[in-house]
Amino acid sequence: MLLFDLDGTLLDSNGIWVQVDLDFLARRGRVPTQEYTDFVSHAIFPTAAAFTREYYGLADSEEAIMAEWMDLAREAYAHRAPLKEGVLPYLQRQAAAGEEMALFTASVPQFCRLALERHGIAGYFSHLLFAQEMGVEKRRPEAFRLALTALGREAAECTFFDDAPRNCAAARQAGLTVVGVYDPFYDHAQEEVRAASHRYIRSFAQLAEAAPH
Repeated sequence: MLLFDLDGTLLDSNGIWVQVDLDFLARRGRVPTQEYTDFVSHAIFPTAAAFTREYYGLADSEEAIMAEWMDLAREAYAHRAPLKEGVLPYLQRQAAAGEEMALFTASVPQFCRLALERHGIAGYFSHLLFAQEMGVEKRRPEAFRLALTALGREAAECTFFDDAPRNCAAARQAGLTVVGVYDPFYDHAQEEVRAASHRYIRSFAQLAEAAPH
């Protein structure tokens, strides 16, 4: 089984959240630090909001922070975020070969579904697993064990694709085969992604004409 992350892996959407952070913090006279960005970039929404509130000492409630983020990001997922290079041909090829595929993402469920439907790829996935709904952080191996339980699969049966170094490391610790996917957001951490992965690709175009694994 092939298991995919969404943001920065299938969808060129990490830049959305960079801009959301910039806009949100600018309204409050703050700027994102690397420490802040590294933490919230692939955290589930409630955890990211709690961290943001505490990190910057904001008076906003966590609910208000999440609502403002939602307003800032919704339009981009619904209308602008493109698929990354080679994604559609790869999904088409694997589907034609009878490969089962699923999604495991920390993305906001509503935004994920908007993007999948807009690109016409929702039907390629037998399961959509949302870390937010599961109440887990993907940077922890337990998250992948829970995902495997939900999928009814063993770790050895699954290959996981992700762009974030901590997610790749957690998936590998949980026993999955890991393919690291390059994204400019993690340009500074390419070696970390490589070290955490069994294979590293710059784009899915490398795999479109190759064997699934």
